[in-house]
Amino acid sequence: MDNDEIRRYLMDYTLSASQATQVEEIAIGEGRYPRYVNEYWTAGQRQTSSIHEISYRACFKPQLPAFFIKWLSGEGDTVYDPFGGRGTTAIEAALLKRRVISNDANPLSRILTEPRLHIPAMDEIARRLEEIETGGDECADIDLSMFYHPKTEAEIVSLRDYLADRRLDGTEDAVDRWIRMVATNRLTGHSRGFFSVYTLPPNQAVSQESQRKINEKRTQAPEYRNTKELILKKSRSLVRNLTPEQIDALNAAGRTARFLHGDARSTREIRAGSVRVTVTSPPFLNIVQYSKDNWLRCWFNALDTERIAGEITMARTVEAWSAVMSDVFRELYRITTGGGYVAFEVGEVDRGRVCLDEHVIPLGLGAGFECPGVLANVQEFTKTSNIWGVNNNNAGTNTNRIVLFRKAA
Repeated sequence: MDNDEIRRYLMDYTLSASQATQVEEIAIGEGRYPRYVNEYWTAGQRQTSSIHEISYRACFKPQLPAFFIKWLSGEGDTVYDPFGGRGTTAIEAALLKRRVISNDANPLSRILTEPRLHIPAMDEIARRLEEIETGGDECADIDLSMFYHPKTEAEIVSLRDYLADRRLDGTEDAVDRWIRMVATNRLTGHSRGFFSVYTLPPNQAVSQESQRKINEKRTQAPEYRNTKELILKKSRSLVRNLTPEQIDALNAAGRTARFLHGDARSTREIRAGSVRVTVTSPPFLNIVQYSKDNWLRCWFNALDTERIAGEITMARTVEAWSAVMSDVFRELYRITTGGGYVAFEVGEVDRGRVCLDEHVIPLGLGAGFECPGVLANVQEFTKTSNIWGVNNNNAGTNTNRIVLFRKAA
């Protein structure tokens, strides 16, 4: 499709959508770029696959990458995400029988994503959990008493040590990696389905001192949680609505999937002109503190939080952020095939005063891409969004704004 065909498609799609539609125009220098406003993919968000239900801060809904992957690629094409996060793009691409490449500066991304491309049988998980010795009096090397009952803490430490030993001696397998992923996701949360006492939702671990205050305010103390039972319960939940065909698609993608851990500005492991579609959402200025949010997950996986923090782009100004993303776009242009696409999701920040899509368009153009336009997906915010103070036209990221770029054939 050329730019005119893409714009006709978006106009027809926008006008046929169920919500009130709006087409705006963005002026960038002498250029004019349409912004199509509607609710494109979130209306049916509860119908998504259960395999996506791994929590991570600032992740987009699976329907977003699905929309672009279905529209702009075919089975067997390569789909890439340079800021992989919890793996939403990678998992959705795999379900749609595409080849997968994912990159992230945070090694937690691979820990949370790769196991879902190698689905183990539930009886294998149950047997492995039974083989892991727990029930001693192990204590963590940091104070976690505000989060866990002593017996729960002992089980977590035993599991952490087991997984570390398996990785060190080279015997870690797909079942171990699945257990690591699920346990990482169950460390803290706001229901009895997590290892911890009541705390904030699992995509952010509060500090020890903050948790003490939560406990005091709620007059609560950590109760014992059976970690093995909770891991098995979450495992069943993750695969509960997967069909045999979808499991086969995930496992097939896993056999060729590539997971990179590095700077999105330099991905020499990816061959030039090999990626058909990139769907991604970069770090937004300094709004989300990824390293602080994941300090407990990093501890469990023996990862250096400070080192990771230094590798994640957390620019404080639009100018600094744009300088980094300019280099990212040049690298995306190199790896994108002729006629390929980049769907780059950004949002409104600074209480709606900064619309990053207007800053992103020149970056993509400067790298050599064409820009057919912007899709602005508006939606009702979830309870979790309201917890973080994110409300429409108020604060935080108010809408998904996806700037679409195309590399000329």
